[in-house]
Formats: sequence, C-alpha cells, structure tokens
Amino acid sequence: MSSFIIEGGHRLHGTITPQGAKNEALEVISAVLLTAEKITMDNVPEILDVRNLLSLLRSMGVKVERLEKGRYTFQADDIDTEYVQSADFVAQCAKLRGSVMVVGPLLARFGQAWFPKPGGDKIGRRRVDTHIVGMTTLGAELSYDSERKAYLLRREGRLQGKYMLLDEASVTGTANIVMAATLAKGQTTIYNAACEPYIQQLCRMLIKMGARIEGLGSNLLTITGVEELHGTSHTILPDMIEVGSFIGMAALTQSSLTIKDTSYGNLGIIPEQFRRLGVLLEQRDDDIYVPEQESYVIDSFLDGSIMTLADAPWPGLTPDLLSVMLVVATQCKGSVLIHQKMFESRLFFVDRLIDMGAQIILCDPHRAVVIGHDHQFRLRAGKMLSPDIRAGIALLLAAMSAKGTSTIGNIEQIDRGYEDIDGRLNALGAHIERSE
Repeated sequence: MSSFIIEGGHRLHGTITPQGAKNEALEVISAVLLTAEKITMDNVPEILDVRNLLSLLRSMGVKVERLEKGRYTFQADDIDTEYVQSADFVAQCAKLRGSVMVVGPLLARFGQAWFPKPGGDKIGRRRVDTHIVGMTTLGAELSYDSERKAYLLRREGRLQGKYMLLDEASVTGTANIVMAATLAKGQTTIYNAACEPYIQQLCRMLIKMGARIEGLGSNLLTITGVEELHGTSHTILPDMIEVGSFIGMAALTQSSLTIKDTSYGNLGIIPEQFRRLGVLLEQRDDDIYVPEQESYVIDSFLDGSIMTLADAPWPGLTPDLLSVMLVVATQCKGSVLIHQKMFESRLFFVDRLIDMGAQIILCDPHRAVVIGHDHQFRLRAGKMLSPDIRAGIALLLAAMSAKGTSTIGNIEQIDRGYEDIDGRLNALGAHIERSE
C-alpha cells in the first residue's frame, strides 16, 4: 500500500490546470461500445479508475489506442462476446465502480449484460435499483446468478422505448438508461433525469453519433431510438471536483492561485458556495483567481442563523465537494453545518480531523457542525488512511495546512480520481513525498 508523506505549512503559488472530468470520462468511454466505428476522445484523465476501465474494454476486445497524453481512439468492432459472458468478466466488473456504465451499451447492442454489485468507494450503500428498473422498463428480462453474485439482463429483439419516472435523479442511472434507449425501438421518456453537465456532455456526444435526444440540461429527456450509431470525436470537460478542490486548497494554505481553463459556466453553484465560506475568488475569462487571505469569514443566513451547506441534485451542490468544504471550514472564522444527504458514511473521516485538532461535532452519519479556527490554531500533523477518493483529497489538503509531517496511507483511493496529484501540487510549492 502506497503512502503520502506531507510536510505541512507551506504556502503555494502559481497556476494549475484541472484534469479531464472523471465522472464524464467513465460515461463517454463506456459509450464507445454502442458503435463499431472509431471514436476519438480528448482530455481523457489518466487516473486509476479510467485506466481500469480501459483495461476492461481491452479485455472485451475494444481497440484502445493512446495517441498522446489525454488523447485516445476507441473502436468496438470486434467484441469478444464469449468473454463478456464469462465469470472472469463479472469478477473484473465487480472490482470497478465505473463498470456499471457498460451495462446499457452491452444490453442495447449485444442483447445481454451482466450486472454485478460494483466496487469503488466505501461510503455507504450505493443502490443500483435505478439502473436495473430502467433496463427492465425498456423490456429486458432480469435474473440473478447466486454463484456469480450478479444480475443478468437479457433482451429478446430490440429494447422498447417507454415512459419512466426515475425514483431518484441518479447520474449513472440516467446515463445508463440514455445509452440503452438510443438503440431501442420507439420513444423513451425519462422524467426526474439527472441533468449534470456530464450527462449533457454524454448526450451531445451521442447526438453526434446519430442519436436523437431532446431536453438537454433539463430533468425531462426524450430519446427516439435509431438503428445504429456512428463514430465521432469528443472532448471531455475539466473536472469540477478538481476545480473545487484547488479552491479549497488555496484557502486552507492561505495561498494565491490561478486555476486555468475551468469551464466556468459549467461549475454551477460551486464558486458561490466557497464564497459562503469567506473565500474570495475572481473569474478571469475561463480561469479562476483565488487571492491570498489572512482570514476567511463564514456567512450566516439573513436571519442570523448558522450557515448550512448541503448536497443536492444538479444544479445543487455536488456531494463530491462536501468533504473538501468541511476541511476548509475548520480554518475559517465562524460555524457551519455540513449536511451530506446522499451517502451515510462519507462524513466518518472527520474522526481523523478531530484527532488533528479540528473542532467538529458529528451529529449523525449525515451531519457535522464545524467550528472554525480562523487560522489562529493550525491543525496537528497525523497518520491516517484514505477511506475514499473525496475524503482522501480532503485529508491531503488538511495535511498540507497542518503543523508538522503527516502520513496518509491507502492513497490508491486518491489516485483513482486525481492524476499525479503529488507532482502537480509540488510544482506549486507543496512538500509531498510518495512512498511506495
């Protein structure tokens, strides 16, 4: 197991550019299975989760070629259908959360798909009901294999377009159903669909491939199925979670930073939520400039009550940034309630922050009250493990602001979502050593 050794207390300076968006990449890369023609993709983040998905696609017979850093071509014209039905394929999928995204394309194009309980973060229960109900609504037959511990979805003839009201605005569920519906017969209507920029990006790519999709940017999508899809080219958006992480990093280390090429218009409420924590930031064309500050004062609501930051479906605040915002709040002036609604175990990492000297009251698995130190009392260095991607980056930022040298183990979790994070932050003045 690899570790980071972090010497805290160094202020940063310079410019950093976010990688391609992890969540979009897992969706659009899976969509290459919908066509036998070649697809070219730019700004692909070369992170562990994406590398694992590329390995899975290669095992399935997809021709994956790396033209240069971040630029790839894909061609799924010779899929090994025997392997896709094998126990080894099911076992490989079970280790990778992103494997859920291949289910819709495989079912729509090849007639069946295995759906194991996926791997990924240890952040509590993550339901897959929305995916499976969506596929069965389109006409797939469902069975369960107790030996493989996986569901089998199978269709006879083409999938049939239907109206469906999703039980939750699941991002991956919406993406999976949209991909399956592109090759279904007739019209599919998805109400309560997720409408994140990454879902919009997936739809734009599918439209360029020949799909017929209406309602982009809304929670009501209409897909009219076509006989086949074709090749195209696509550029992945910058990762909004990295952008938010870098804003938080500047505040925690009291540094001035410029974040380049952020696709500011696709950040939604993220900049404003950091402003609520007292972080000044300035939009400069498509860049964000975060100036150095001596104090960050948390807002209150208009009636004087304590500020609450809570996650919500887009255009609300993404849950992936609440861990970073919680750590930032420990060094701000004032108090804030962090309400993590979507995952019941994601706040448990605050025990590590409390050990570092943070003043946090964990109310229950979903809520924590943070009383900020206003940078008058620095966090203490510590030894800790990264439980998931987002808590991992939050702990890394905490260690960068702490007094002394910290060690973070299980950094493979961080590598799943952040490319060469130690090298990129060291270029700004951080002191992070990777211990293999």
